[in-house]
Amino acid sequence: MDVPRLQLGFIDYMTSLYREGYLDDQFKQLQLLADESSPDFVREVVSLFFQDSEKLIENLAIALAQPEVDFNQVSNHAHQFKGSSSSIGANRVKNQCVNFRAYCEEKNRDACLTCLQILQQEYNNLKKKFQYLFKLEEEIVKNGGTIPMLP
Repeated sequence: MDVPRLQLGFIDYMTSLYREGYLDDQFKQLQLLADESSPDFVREVVSLFFQDSEKLIENLAIALAQPEVDFNQVSNHAHQFKGSSSSIGANRVKNQCVNFRAYCEEKNRDACLTCLQILQQEYNNLKKKFQYLFKLEEEIVKNGGTIPMLP
């Protein structure tokens, strides 16, 4: 496939991630930190986010499965998840973490459990979106092109 078509597909895909609320402007800031000395910076940061997030989701599930839920602990996990998702611009995940914390304030276990399911779904969707995005980047580079930046 030719590079201009791949680059156009990349731009269209990135645009859809912003339009659908998966990413926010923080992701653009993250991209600006990558340079020739660290071309895989974004991929590495996002990979670390996904590694940390697996543990946070597990911690949330364990905390909510206890006979007596420690809502402060659950809120702290959700707060940590919110911070890490904010740092990469994962807007929908971040917003779900905000909802999670509100349900913790209410000490509403059922709402927290529902929120956890939605959070896991948003997280899995985001992971698939990033996997596809990185695959597009690989194709562009493999064919001798450069990764375009959105304005």
